[in-house]
Amino acid sequence: MRGRWLLPLLFVGAMTADAATQTGRAVRTLTRLAGEAGPNERLAVTELSLDVGDQSVPARLYASVDAPASAPGIVLCHGIHRLGIDEPRLGRFSRALAASGLVVLTPRIEALTDYRIDAASVPTIDVATRTLASRLGRPRVGLMGFSFAGGLALVAASNPATSRGIGVVVAVGAHDDLGRVTRFFADGATTTPDGRSVTMRPHEYGPLVVAYGSAERFFSAEDVPRARDVMRLRLWERGGDADRLAKGLSEAGQHRFGELIAGDRAALAPLIAKVTEERAQDFRAASPHGKLGGIRVPVYLLHGSGDSVIPPTETAWLASEVPATQLRDALVSPIIQHVEIHGEPSWRERGAVVRFLARILGELETT
Repeated sequence: MRGRWLLPLLFVGAMTADAATQTGRAVRTLTRLAGEAGPNERLAVTELSLDVGDQSVPARLYASVDAPASAPGIVLCHGIHRLGIDEPRLGRFSRALAASGLVVLTPRIEALTDYRIDAASVPTIDVATRTLASRLGRPRVGLMGFSFAGGLALVAASNPATSRGIGVVVAVGAHDDLGRVTRFFADGATTTPDGRSVTMRPHEYGPLVVAYGSAERFFSAEDVPRARDVMRLRLWERGGDADRLAKGLSEAGQHRFGELIAGDRAALAPLIAKVTEERAQDFRAASPHGKLGGIRVPVYLLHGSGDSVIPPTETAWLASEVPATQLRDALVSPIIQHVEIHGEPSWRERGAVVRFLARILGELETT
């Protein structure tokens, strides 16, 4: 893997000095992400607490011990996962970026650790970016959000009240319209901005997240408490424990759980449609859709072409709504599987990701 990521360096001779420098940093970052850390990299990892309203929010700071006090910084927002800032892939990426010279802050977004996508998470993003900027003595820092946090990052960046610390925003595998994504979970159908229909099988994860957040729509009142525990275990990838606990559900509850696991569209579509209708206001608040026209910072969008959790059509929608003056890049790549590098990509595909990351690293230097 290490040698394959080094291939784009063959072309740095044709670049400007600055572009070549950022390309080299991008290659080294991706190489570290692949598990090839350099022998002399010394990183400091510090536990912090952020004051968000009346809540104390855990956060983690990653920095090279050799980083200057005014090094560029970036806030990384984890996706919808129970481990939050302890999620191993987030930790690896944070270390890789810190080794490249960035100071990285990862705040815990409580709702996302409980599989809820909520606009109430935006203040945490705002406080995290302002805190890191203040700590580094810089006016603004970068912001990168993964999966549903990518959409929330764009919501934060589009609002003057919550974008004061944001100098550039990167959304990876993000949603544009949460209602549209939820409808995709129901029937596997969605559309592009030009009206083209796209169908693909939704990942089991999607309908489970919807049902977990609105269990009363899917299960009887008697089954709801246990059903939530069953679905939580399934989302935690503890399928055996979930199956054992599910045996305590009513016969109807066990049948419904089976429909969720099987992705039974005929059974689930009416229920998911009802949830989408009932929660339309909440979904709009947690979506960038209709809010991006006034965004005033550079935007980078990255999505996996085969993403079945949040379909890549969502990035097409985002790209169509971000002002052309602010949209720096929108890359849909087959080597991204939802929010991580996957498979054995060609050198051209690797090169596209390297260039994408190099542009972000260069942007952060001037933020």
